[in-house]
Amino acid sequence: MIKILDLQKTYQTGSIAVEALRSVSFHIAEGEFVAIMGPSGSGKSTLMNLLGLLDVPTAGTYILNQTEVSALALKDYARIRNQEIGFVFQTFNLLPHLTALQNVELPMLYAGIKPVRRRERALDLLKEVGLAARTHHYPHELSGGQNQRVAIARSLANRPAMVLADEPTGALDTHTSLEVMEIFQKLNRGGTTIILVTHEEDIARHAGRILRLNDGLLISDDKLQQTLDAAKILRKEDTAYEH
Repeated sequence: MIKILDLQKTYQTGSIAVEALRSVSFHIAEGEFVAIMGPSGSGKSTLMNLLGLLDVPTAGTYILNQTEVSALALKDYARIRNQEIGFVFQTFNLLPHLTALQNVELPMLYAGIKPVRRRERALDLLKEVGLAARTHHYPHELSGGQNQRVAIARSLANRPAMVLADEPTGALDTHTSLEVMEIFQKLNRGGTTIILVTHEEDIARHAGRILRLNDGLLISDDKLQQTLDAAKILRKEDTAYEH
């Protein structure tokens, strides 16, 4: 589904060129669950931005569902982001003046889907993430974990080819992080392709594969055997890294 070949990203700061990504290549098949890891400055956020069409590469090839998006004009990026990619962020990025239901409906509004269909799909998605009783609550009336569930539901609104999750558990306690990762695993078992950026090894091990970056280079590509029960992967005290 995704083909990356010799992808490069260089940022120019005055007379200094910073190579954030250096000739990174990999493939991701439909239905995979992949984690991207690396220390600060390794290039993982840059790679996520390029995969999500939030930035453009300096060089290299990016093919998404047989379309070479790296060769498209910038005006095409917004359409592909809306139709092909779902986003989940650490800080949720929900609109505070909209209810959970309205936040999930928003991508479908931009896609031109009729109101009745928008409402039906949004209700189904909120039910899928366990928030059927919170549809008319605003973000400030929900917990961090509930807001992240809304964000996950929103990411699925337009049936994207993949979901990109950038540190989705970074603002959550351990117990809530486990619940969120169980949702991602359930979605993946249902066929959703998920790419997750995280700096936490225990979170990454919920995926079936880990790409590790360092200094802008892909240094390893590890397939994992998902034989551990999710509850064992995150067996810590709930307050271990509470934010």
